[in-house]
Amino acid sequence: QVQLVESGGGLVQAGASLRLSCAASGRTASTNMAMGWFRQAPGKERELVAAITRSGSFTHYADSVKSRFTISRDNAKNTMYLQMNSLKPEDTAEYYCAAKVVFSGMILTAQGDYEYWGQGTQVTVSS
Repeated sequence: QVQLVESGGGLVQAGASLRLSCAASGRTASTNMAMGWFRQAPGKERELVAAITRSGSFTHYADSVKSRFTISRDNAKNTMYLQMNSLKPEDTAEYYCAAKVVFSGMILTAQGDYEYWGQGTQVTVSS
C-alpha cells in the first residue's frame, strides 16, 4: 500500500509561483512508481497536468501548462514536485498527485492508469 500526501497549495495572485510537493510513503519505494499531477476545478472533470516516469527521465505536460509548470521528483526523498510559474486564474483547482507501481519507464496519462491518489491541495489564483 502507498500513501500520498500533497502540500504547498494556497491563494496567490495571477503571475505568482507555487511549488507543490507530494510525499509518498508505504511499502513501495517511489523509484518503482510512475507518478503524475492532476487537477479538478469546480464543475469540471479531473484532468492531467503533468506526468513523470519512475526515474524522472521523461515528462509529459498538458498543453495548458507547458512552459509554465515543471514536474520533477527526488526519489531519495520519495517526493514529487510541481513547480508552477506564471499562474493564471484558470489554474485554480484542487491538485492531486497520483502513483502506480510500474516495471518499466512508462508515462501514465489517464486517470484510470493510476492506483494511488492523494487527498488533494487547493490552489487558488486571483486576478
